[in-house]
Formats: sequence, structure tokens, C-alpha cells
Amino acid sequence: MDKVIAFRTDTFYGLGADPFNSDAVARIRALKGREDDKPILLLIADLAQLDRLIVERTVEFDRIAARFWPGPLTIIGKAVDDLPDEITAGTGTVGVRLPNDETVRKLVRDCGGVLTATSANPAGQSPARSAAEVRAYFPEGIDLIIDGGEVTATEPSTVLDATTSPPRIVREGAIRAADLIAHA
Repeated sequence: MDKVIAFRTDTFYGLGADPFNSDAVARIRALKGREDDKPILLLIADLAQLDRLIVERTVEFDRIAARFWPGPLTIIGKAVDDLPDEITAGTGTVGVRLPNDETVRKLVRDCGGVLTATSANPAGQSPARSAAEVRAYFPEGIDLIIDGGEVTATEPSTVLDATTSPPRIVREGAIRAADLIAHA
């Protein structure tokens, strides 16, 4: 099904859909007004889901994941071939995060173990911090908004590209670059 939900992640509200459903991912891109050259990150319910998404995980990927997951760190790895281009934006890579919130992981598990989680906001706007902000941003087009309360996070996840050696920080967020470098 090509349904789109909005839900509180361990950072901000995100737009969730089955990442293997191209129509659902296209709906998210249309809602956000997002460029086709930007990948969409995925949340996983547990480490077992990585094999569905990532091939050839590097030693650095596994070491950093063991140290910082669950938590607000998105790690980029080489994507499996059957992951749609709408997710990878043709890069052949995908960003994955194991959230540090059991309620969020349960939701992801209940939705098949993997969900998209691009921020719930139109491109160029601040990420939604509540269900009310999601509704204000998207009065139409979302099939279900799950009100998880207002977020307490002040920063997005840090994004780390683990396809390179050494890994490269794409965006510094909740986890500081110095902490990552010390463990890479």
C-alpha cells in the first residue's frame, strides 16, 4: 500500500512509508516538495533489519553502530540493489538509524521493521516538533498522524558516511563530530 504516516521519531516528527513501495515514497517527495537528488533516510526496528538494506558493511560501520546505536546517528552504507532509487536518489547508498526510543522501534517493527523517516516538513522549513505542526504543514496528503507528543530533541541526527575510509561526517547533529572521530 502507498500509505504515508507522520510520527514522532527519537529526534523530530518524520514521514513514514514502506521504503520498498515506490508510490508511497513518491507521495512523500511530492508532499515535501523534495528534490529527487536527496536520499531519504530509513529507521529500523532492530539490527537484524540491516541485511535487508545494507550490503558490504564496513568494519567502521559495525564499530560505530555498536557504540552509538540505538541513538540519533544516521549511518550511510551501500544499499541493497532492490532498494528503490526514490530512497537512494541514485547514489547506491542509504542512511539508516536505529532510534533510541522503544515506542518508535515498536511502531517501526509493527510496520514491517523498516520505515522512511524523512523530517515532516516541506523542503526548506523547520522540522515539525508536534503533531499539530505536522497538520499545519500538511493539511492534506497524510493518511495518519500519530500524536507522540512534542519532541524534546533540539538537533537532528548526525549523519555519517561509512562507505568511505575513514568515515565522513555529512551533517553534525545530536552526536558531536569529536565523539564519532574518537570511535571511528
